[in-house]
Amino acid sequence: MPELPEVETVRAGLRPHVVGRRVTAAEVFHPRTSRNQLGGAAELVGRLVGRTIVEVQRRGKFLWLELDDDQSTVVHLGMSGQLRIGESPTVHRRATITLDDGTDIHFLDQRTFGYIRVCDSEPDPFSSIVNAGRPLPSVIKHIAPDLLEVMAADALPQLAGTLRTKKSEIKRVLLNQNVVSGIGNIYADEMLWRAQLHPRRAADGLSQAEAEQLLAAGADVLKESLAAGGTSFDALYVNVNGESGYFGRALHAYGQKFCSRCGGEITAEKFMNRRSFYCAACQPL
Repeated sequence: MPELPEVETVRAGLRPHVVGRRVTAAEVFHPRTSRNQLGGAAELVGRLVGRTIVEVQRRGKFLWLELDDDQSTVVHLGMSGQLRIGESPTVHRRATITLDDGTDIHFLDQRTFGYIRVCDSEPDPFSSIVNAGRPLPSVIKHIAPDLLEVMAADALPQLAGTLRTKKSEIKRVLLNQNVVSGIGNIYADEMLWRAQLHPRRAADGLSQAEAEQLLAAGADVLKESLAAGGTSFDALYVNVNGESGYFGRALHAYGQKFCSRCGGEITAEKFMNRRSFYCAACQPL
């Protein structure tokens, strides 16, 4: 599933093509794409056409188009969703949004877990933490600020303190989008490897220094992945121009066989219907 770096790469690529443009037409080609819209495709199209896109925003793994009438168009990429500008493959094309300069935004989604939904915008309930001062789509107001937002707001100690109140394994806490958003399985493994923490360490057993070190390591991982265009293991994740990301070449834990730090064997074990990768020597429990 696309995580924060992949979604941010799509957001940044989409922005110059759409901000200030008016939606002149929209089509939905698959019912699952509009499944979360109460009135289905007809309501989705009706609430989009005629609106001007004010900004393209993201929190964690969620992307949305901020509209000029206090509405937001949420685009969730799911497992295989792509937003492509201009020419794109017709196979797996689930929706198309046309702008007033003739630009087409195509939503492709092979597995159809993604969706598009127009909803009202509401004040950010986390504005006291990240001081974002921006509205959020009502359907994602429960999603916590992501790690890059927290770092930009100098709120890392506060988030570290929150992690330490959780009576659960630290990797499970990192994957909880209501605690900190945007971190998925790949990046959780990578930040835990960098901080030399076992994924099954108890979150409430971490010291403040350990928790802050973990979050700082996570921010570094996310920034490095962003610089590489995200992580692509197959053709399901690409940016708006159809290009893959290359951070997969820099992974130290996820999917690896040997630890690049100590040379030991990387352990892979089942975790929350996923797999955890860690070095038992460098990351002792």
